[in-house]
Amino acid sequence: MSRISRRRMLIGSAVLGTTVAGTGIAREQEPSGDMSALIEAHEAAYAAFMSSIRKPDDDRNDHAARSQAEEKALLAVCGYPTVSEVDRRTKATYLLEIETRGELDLREHMQAVLLSMM
Repeated sequence: MSRISRRRMLIGSAVLGTTVAGTGIAREQEPSGDMSALIEAHEAAYAAFMSSIRKPDDDRNDHAARSQAEEKALLAVCGYPTVSEVDRRTKATYLLEIETRGELDLREHMQAVLLSMM
């Protein structure tokens, strides 16, 4: 017959707590699916825009449409209201990379970032 003692209960709860905390930490090391999707969408839109710039025979309307799509995707990243620390770091790191290229220059970018913090 198994006896449940206070010591066994404390040890069991400590092990359970460590296991739960460990899985939470592992999960928190990756950005959310939404944050990842927004960044991937912007990277794809940026690549399409840069591709259209490099093609001399590309239609001006196509170039303008790709520019607008890239801008919209970047504003979505700027305006995303992060909740977790990992998402905040991911967003900040990505936007700092964009800013280093000199492309985070519109007033709308800053407004979106600030509004996402409210």
